[in-house]
Amino acid sequence: MTGAIRQDGTPIEVLLVEDDPGDVLMTQEAFEEHKVRNRLTVVSDGAEALSYLRREGRYADAVRPDLILLDLNLPRRDGREVLEEIKKDDELCRIPVVVLTTSAADEDILRSYQLHANAYVTKPVDFDRFIAVIRQIDEFFVSVVKLPPRA
Repeated sequence: MTGAIRQDGTPIEVLLVEDDPGDVLMTQEAFEEHKVRNRLTVVSDGAEALSYLRREGRYADAVRPDLILLDLNLPRRDGREVLEEIKKDDELCRIPVVVLTTSAADEDILRSYQLHANAYVTKPVDFDRFIAVIRQIDEFFVSVVKLPPRA
C-alpha cells in the first residue's frame, strides 16, 4: 500500500492523538510497514491536540490534518471533550475523526457518535491485528472516501 495523495500531490496529513507510547509506536510502525506515505503527526494529550488544530503557540505553522485518529482516555483534556470541541468548530468540524480506543463500552460508542465521530474503532491488543486495523482505516478514509479540501 502506498497511501493516497491529495489532488494537489501532497500527502494526506493524519493527526494521531494518543498518550500511550506503545500505541503510538505501533501506529507509526503500521504506517512504515505498509509504506503509507501519509504524514503522521502525534500529540499526546487533549489540550495539545486542540492547540495543534487551532494552530496556537508552537503549532502556529501546523498543517491542518485531513484525518484525526483520536483516543478517548487522554490526559489534560479527555478525548470526548476534544471531539466535542472539534465538531462544534466551524473550521475543524469537516475533518473526519476516527475514535481509536481500547474502550468497547456501549456508553463510549454511543457518546462518540452523538458527538459526531465519523467512526469508532476498538484497538486490537494483537500487534498484527492492530496493523491491519490501521491499514483498513487508511485505505477507507484515504483511498475510498473523498476528503474535504483543507481550510
